[in-house]
Amino acid sequence: MSFSDYLEDKVLDHVFGGNAYTAPTTLYVGLFTSTPTDSTAGTEVSGGSYTRKTAAFTVSGTSPTEAASSAAIEFPTATATWGTVTYAGIFDASSSGNMIAYAELTDPADLTTALPKTIGTGDVFRISSGNLKIRLD
Repeated sequence: MSFSDYLEDKVLDHVFGGNAYTAPTTLYVGLFTSTPTDSTAGTEVSGGSYTRKTAAFTVSGTSPTEAASSAAIEFPTATATWGTVTYAGIFDASSSGNMIAYAELTDPADLTTALPKTIGTGDVFRISSGNLKIRLD
């Protein structure tokens, strides 16, 4: 999983600039149908009952230290086609806000099970508990 420029700036300013960074109280997972980058979000799914979902993480280990989703993340049943979901992003708000990190859903380092999937009407997109990971080594 890659950090966004937003989070990289906050971490560097916090550690080396002495300016406190307050972590978001709630984290949200969003889904993308095109590739985000460190500086820009990709095309986030919209419509068809899509909403970002809250997520909590458990941090463990050293070298690497890993934050893994501590519960399943389940999106609402699609009421229209969402397209092929290829990336997930973590945000500090339920809409708009700042993207903190993102990962391609085919990367086995970030997801235990590769999940790019075309979501059609009636489908539900789920990420199993522990399956979404952020790792620093």
